[in-house]
Amino acid sequence: MKASTWYEAVAQCQQDGAPYVIVTVISIAGSTPREAGSKMVVTDAQSIDTIGGGHLEFDAIKTAREMLSGGSRGKENASTEIRSYPLSSKLGQCCGGAVKVLFEVCNRHAQHIAIFGAGHVAKALVPILAQLPFRISWIDSREDLFSHPLPANVKKVVEEAPETEVRGLEENTWLVILTHDHQLDYRITEQALKYPALPFVGLIGSETKAKRFITKLEHRGFNESDLARLATPIGDTSIPGKRPIEVAVSIASQIIQRLHASEDNNQDAAVTKAATFESKEHNA
Repeated sequence: MKASTWYEAVAQCQQDGAPYVIVTVISIAGSTPREAGSKMVVTDAQSIDTIGGGHLEFDAIKTAREMLSGGSRGKENASTEIRSYPLSSKLGQCCGGAVKVLFEVCNRHAQHIAIFGAGHVAKALVPILAQLPFRISWIDSREDLFSHPLPANVKKVVEEAPETEVRGLEENTWLVILTHDHQLDYRITEQALKYPALPFVGLIGSETKAKRFITKLEHRGFNESDLARLATPIGDTSIPGKRPIEVAVSIASQIIQRLHASEDNNQDAAVTKAATFESKEHNA
């Protein structure tokens, strides 16, 4: 069902793990199109509900999408912002009043993870990762194996040939391969390593399995750069144990370390961009 209200849109975006901005009129003065507390939701593709229409809403949507892209008029990676709109002087609306609008960015940095397999380890792992800023696609051919209910940021994908899902994954998706079938594991791994935009391909298994897969991949023409994206056996080797929950904790530990390293890199890049922007503004 297509969302028609801002709160339905929030629920849908949370379920899909899609980034969005909540736009709220927080104060008004004089004659205005809508009252304080009016809200709308803006994504990169649509806007849901209204704060009054006209030039005010047009500018609010534009601002929200700039924030989603990380370029809110010089405020790199801003997550909240308040803007004042004198409706007549700034926007040319005949109301003549003024409004203040709050912009709140949600879900923008949620990392996408594709987990292949719905066996014991996956069932232990998904609830752990679902508590973190991830969007999770959980993929298996056996619908009856999925846990119920699923967290809002976990999407179930039932596919008879799970390896075919790889080609549709968005850039920078991390893969965790935990299926019940070594041949299926290999097919997924081979498909994933064909796409350089998939930077992390984590594969469960023993050292023997890892060596066998790597040898086969090398014979198929995958080079050192390709294989550098393959983490096998997946998991933090400092965490012992072979029970499903122990293996799941080990995998979660490695992924959490990677998540924090990625966030640190993003913050460093944001600081560099902000410094460059300020320098350009000063020189101008």
